[in-house]
Amino acid sequence: MSTEPAKTLDTFPNPAPQRDFHIHMEIPEFTCLCPKTGQPDFATLLLDYVPDEACVELKSLKLYIWSFRNTGCFHEEVSNRILDDLVSATRPRYMKLTAKFYVRGGIFTTVVAEYRQEGWAPTATVQLADLPSQYSTRG
Repeated sequence: MSTEPAKTLDTFPNPAPQRDFHIHMEIPEFTCLCPKTGQPDFATLLLDYVPDEACVELKSLKLYIWSFRNTGCFHEEVSNRILDDLVSATRPRYMKLTAKFYVRGGIFTTVVAEYRQEGWAPTATVQLADLPSQYSTRG
């Protein structure tokens, strides 16, 4: 088992490529370095995507995210680089990365970057009526 950071993102075949489904990941321990001061920047990354043929493998994602720990980069740069690398590895139908950086100098920064496969549009979400349950205590 590797315990070293890595820039490689592994994938595995989408188990249900015939349908759109949403994968949501929260990565609360992202760190990189401020390119100006060298001080650590901390963020929570929210990754949302609709896979096409491949899904990102979680261990490789963890090691990839770890690889930024000693890298100096601006929030906007690193957020877009991560999205680009994930899109390159997985070729999803849709992907969005939200990077919520913790306060630095009294300022919170959130960067949202999206990718949409050409020609792809999400299927309509079914909205079910709010019907009372047979187990409801309402009369």
